[in-house]
Amino acid sequence: MKKGKAAAPLLLVLILAIVALLPMDSYISKPGGAYDLTPLVEVQGGDEDDRGTMSLMTIALSKATPLTYVMANFMDSRKVMKAGQVRQDGETEREYDIRQKKLMEDSQFNAIYVAYTKARKTADVAFEGVLVMRVLEGGAASGILEPGDIITDINGDAFGSSEEFADALAALPEEGAARLGIRREDKREEVTASLAPIPGAEDRRGLGITFAEERSIRTEPEVEIHTEDIGGPSAGLMFTLEIMDRLLDEDLTRGYKVGGTGEMNEDGTVGRIGGIDFKIMAADRDGIEIFFAPDDEITDEMRKYNPGIRTNYEEAAETAEKIGTDMIVVPVKTVDDALEYLRSTKEKS
Repeated sequence: MKKGKAAAPLLLVLILAIVALLPMDSYISKPGGAYDLTPLVEVQGGDEDDRGTMSLMTIALSKATPLTYVMANFMDSRKVMKAGQVRQDGETEREYDIRQKKLMEDSQFNAIYVAYTKARKTADVAFEGVLVMRVLEGGAASGILEPGDIITDINGDAFGSSEEFADALAALPEEGAARLGIRREDKREEVTASLAPIPGAEDRRGLGITFAEERSIRTEPEVEIHTEDIGGPSAGLMFTLEIMDRLLDEDLTRGYKVGGTGEMNEDGTVGRIGGIDFKIMAADRDGIEIFFAPDDEITDEMRKYNPGIRTNYEEAAETAEKIGTDMIVVPVKTVDDALEYLRSTKEKS
């Protein structure tokens, strides 16, 4: 009898631990924080005496447990996301991390390119190869290539774009192996792989990988961005503004705490991002005074797929009104829209 009584509390503790800690195949997103870009961006000899700040915004994402899953359904500041809404079909956690890192690297690349171009500074672009994003299980490259590898040449011949890489693969004979020059964790290696039917598309032959262009940019003056623990493309706009603020002899912040979000495209347009409602909450909580939100175009195709879709700005404005913030939410289609707004804003006294 005593053993039964002693076991009951232990069983209860075990059940509670499972409810609280057992990971589910879902995620919980919530507001992250505002990160002042001053310590994250370094421009050699750049202007650093601004009174205000530029900040990027983040969303916190974690694996759901039965407890957090239930709690999230009763909280406006939490959102349950299925695995398919976070990871692509068949994508591993490592491949997801590689994709998020690549999106962040591309956002930094575009931010540097746009900022230096607009500031009339030197920015030289070089093609480095193609980055392996995913390796399909059962494909030709399975067990040979790894996510994160950079392919630089095929049979000793370099290529100058992802299109040239695809053309070089297509020109390989169906039988026989190809030597792939790769860079893996900054070390030069060579591996051998043969083309084979692509899993899920057996009528096509290839390596069975997904890839993206890997480019580098060299600038004068030099610039470095330190964001090892942040992924995704949404900081592009704020990186661009921060870099320009360092390159130009003017205080773009006008003394305010400026935040915002949006993917930066090479042509200077600001792209749509996810989770802007939580970024508004995080910005308000951290005292941001001016917030830039993408005023993206919603196409008929997008409305057909999602009839209730709204622009990022519309979502941001609605959330700002809902939480009663004094923060000014500004719609922007391009980086020039953000620059024009800041330059026309009266200095904060």
